[in-house]
Amino acid sequence: MTTKSTATTKRTAFFISDGTGITSEALGVSLLTRFEDHHFEKVTLPYVDSLEKAEETAEIINSASKRDGAKAIIFDTIVDDAIRKVIKKTDALMIDIFAAFLGPLEKELGVRSSYKVGRTRITENSRYDERIEAINYALDNDDGARTKLYNKADVILIGVSRSGKTPTCLYLAMQYGIKAANYPITEEDIDDQVLPQILKPYREKLFGLTIEPDRLCLIRNERKPNSRYASIKQCNLEVEEAELMYRRERISSMNTTHYSVEEIATRIMVKAQIQRRC
Repeated sequence: MTTKSTATTKRTAFFISDGTGITSEALGVSLLTRFEDHHFEKVTLPYVDSLEKAEETAEIINSASKRDGAKAIIFDTIVDDAIRKVIKKTDALMIDIFAAFLGPLEKELGVRSSYKVGRTRITENSRYDERIEAINYALDNDDGARTKLYNKADVILIGVSRSGKTPTCLYLAMQYGIKAANYPITEEDIDDQVLPQILKPYREKLFGLTIEPDRLCLIRNERKPNSRYASIKQCNLEVEEAELMYRRERISSMNTTHYSVEEIATRIMVKAQIQRRC
């Protein structure tokens, strides 16, 4: 029998690794999003690569479990057995991500895996340079700061202020090596009721982001409380006009309100048929 959870349920989720923690965090977060009735405080602890660090980590985990009144959840990619034993003694549910997948693979392939610390580190064959180039491109072409290099973009995200353009561009660059620029749809653009002139030559690269006005209002109020910029009236106007522009100009778009940056980036790649570069 499954116990029904409530919206107030809260637990701490740890992503622990003897490396960067990227793998444990990426998969762990993806799994946790399936449990919408729970609130998870997410903590990433990278480079737990000694017994001393393991003991310190164990104290942090036990403190979180005691504070929450519920076992912490651990997603780990720790290789060293001695370190794992220390962590495993904590008052927590521990999920060994590598073991969950490597066991069946070893059985099918008939060989033992190369289960070593730092095995996923960047190598000369990882297209590291392409990823760094894409990140620099996203930073240089953020928020319409520069437009002369739009011909080099794989995609140009457009949308009203605070609709998720910048984090999505950076995620596309870091994870997939995609050169993503972004351009803000301003009140002036809305008044003109036409696609900004600078964007017209790159129509095929444009992808629109929109967001529910109520959510946009909350986000903007965190930045500029009680301002016209953050008012619900202004948010409604800008969102409505931006969406009208997307339809009029036949620009592919998506609503970002209920999606994480990871989901937004993936959906953009699918809808815009963009291939990852690394």
